[in-house]
This record gives sequence, structure tokens and C-alpha cells, in this order.
Amino acid sequence: MQLDKLTIEVLNKIGITEFKQEGAFNLRYNGAPLCHGDSDHVTIKPKEDNPGIDIFIDNKTEGETVHIPVVMSTSGMKDVVYNDFYVEDGADVTIIAGCGIHNDGCGNSEHNGIHTFHIGNNCNVRYEEKHYGEGSGSGEKILNPVTKIIIEENSTFTMDTSQIKGVDSTVRETSVIIGKGSRLFVSERLMTHDTQTAISNMDVTMNGADSSAQIVSRSVAKNESVQTFHPKAIGNNACKAHIQCDSIIMDHAQVNSIPEINARHVDAAIIHEAAIGRINNEQVTKLRTLGMTEEEAEGVIVEAFLQ
Repeated sequence: MQLDKLTIEVLNKIGITEFKQEGAFNLRYNGAPLCHGDSDHVTIKPKEDNPGIDIFIDNKTEGETVHIPVVMSTSGMKDVVYNDFYVEDGADVTIIAGCGIHNDGCGNSEHNGIHTFHIGNNCNVRYEEKHYGEGSGSGEKILNPVTKIIIEENSTFTMDTSQIKGVDSTVRETSVIIGKGSRLFVSERLMTHDTQTAISNMDVTMNGADSSAQIVSRSVAKNESVQTFHPKAIGNNACKAHIQCDSIIMDHAQVNSIPEINARHVDAAIIHEAAIGRINNEQVTKLRTLGMTEEEAEGVIVEAFLQ
């Protein structure tokens, strides 16, 4: 299927630089599935009771990538989709999701993606998700993702999420349950500007012995935007966790960082850190001596901070 220029451009913005219909993929466009395909080890089936898909990843999957992007270009649309991932024991897979909204109209465009991951034993799963909004209309671009992750034993789940720009409002709800010997790595990057708002709530429960979690959140808030982060780590067994929230605040923005740790076992070792500050003036001055304007220097610092 030949994709139109706008769809390709939005896909590129959310990190899918070349959308090839090879392997397993599913492209959702304006609230409906546009195209999808299976591979030898990954099967995608439409749900019968809700909008969305079930993705079955078998135990022979090794080094495969699954693409499930969403593109919206119709103003005034609200899209809710339910996607469930079933990853069998021993699978090694990368899942690339993300949503791009192009809104040139006066109505709000909203996408709510509800993703549930069922991760078996001895798996290695990487999940990447980017959010992006654009368009010349007065209507808002709204993204409210819900991510639920259940990890069994001796598995690794890596979650890399980023909100690039252009999203007027987002509320992210993430919950993770970690089994024995399993590890969670979360990297969250976010930039807000103008009067945008962003809320990220995350509950990580370590139920299994020797489980661990590392959560790193980095954000930049500009203009009049408001951000709130509330990551929570709960240790119900011998486990380790580290939460780190770092933010750069600019102009008249607001950043609220509320890391929370809850140890319910004598061998639960949980650490949290939070830091909010402005751009270092010495760094700006150094870059300006190289011929950059102040705005250009700030842009370089912000980009490096969010890497």
C-alpha cells in the first residue's frame, strides 16, 4: 500500500523513518486499521470486543522488530484503542509504537492508547514510544497513554518513551508488576512549551525476589507549561530500585516532581533523586563564544539534555 506524504512525514517525526511492510506491523490511521501484516513468529489479530489488536509473539522470536504506529490527521476526532501483547517464554523482540497527530482544524484531536504487556519467563523486550503533535489549527492535540506491564520471571523489559513537541495535553498512566529475577529499565523524556500540560504517573511493584527497576525521567519545561511527575516504587520482596527525575525549567514554566518509594521488605533497597534547575549560564556563555546566539545555545543544551 502506498502511504500519502503527510502520513510518511508524521511517521518520520515519531521515529519511524522508513515504514516498510515487512515482518509484523500494524498502522492505525484516523481511528481505524489501515494495513497490517504478520511474520513467521509474530501474529496480529483484530480484537472482537474492543477497537484494537492482540499481538502474539512466540518463543522462537529472536531479534525481531514489530511496528504499531498511530497517525491522526482528522480534526475533532477522539480515538481509543486497546492493544494487548502476549510474549511467550524466551522471546527477544523490539516493539516500536508511537502516535503522531496533525491537526489543522478547530476541534480537539485525541488519542488514548491502552497497552497491556504480558511478558513470560526469560524474555528480552524493548518497547519504544514517541509522541508528536503538529498542525496550524486552533484545536488541541491530546495524548493519554495507559501502559500496563506484567513481567514474569528472569525477564528484562526496557521502556523508552519520549514526547518530542506539539502535544497540548497528556496524562500518562503506567503500572508495572515485576516477578522474580526480572529487571525493568525506564527512560522517559519530555518537552513542553507554550501553555501545554503533562502529567506522568508511574507505579512499579517489585513482587519477586531479586527483581529490580531503574527509572530515569528527563524533561524540559518552557514558556507557561506545567509538568507533574509522580513515579512510585514499591518493594514487596528483596529487590533494588532507583528513581531519578531531572528537569530544566525555563521562562515561567512549572515543574512538580514527586518521587515516592515504599519498602515492604527488610531487603528492599530503593533510592530516589529529583533535581529541577535552570540552564547553566556558563554553558550558554561558552557556546556563545563559538558564534551561537543565546537561543541557539539554549537549543543545543536542551537537545543534549534530552538525549
